Amino acid sequence: MDITATFTIVGAGVFFLTGLVTGVIKYRQIMASDQGQAHPYIDICHRASLLYAFASILLLTFVEISQLPVIVELVSVSALLLYFAASILIYLIHGLLKDTDNQLRRPFKLGHRRVPGPLISVFMWTLIAAEMGGFLVLFYGVLLEVL
Repeated sequence: MDITATFTIVGAGVFFLTGLVTGVIKYRQIMASDQGQAHPYIDICHRASLLYAFASILLLTFVEISQLPVIVELVSVSALLLYFAASILIYLIHGLLKDTDNQLRRPFKLGHRRVPGPLISVFMWTLIAAEMGGFLVLFYGVLLEVL
């Protein structure tokens, strides 16, 4: 198994474990809530972690089929997994701090601090570029192999 496949499998395991742990946090918040609900970002974090775990397995399949150079696949997968992890971490922080129910509503907050709007824009546009670009590169590698 090459480094890219290993990286993808470890990412899937970390994301799945995060989903399980945040499921426990979600349960505890539900039980402690008068409304019987966890904070929206704990719920989002729990679901996103599980979805990103399975998305990582899809990426593994694409890596196994693609015949692109390992370094190209590694950069593509790294970009995807980095932004999956960053998103999960941000969701978890918002859920634990209970500081917002919409991280993209102005003013942007993280705890008691305001986050500059341009920082949010840069993060979101780089996330879009990394996730779509990383996947398109892998998909191109798969298409070269199967067509």
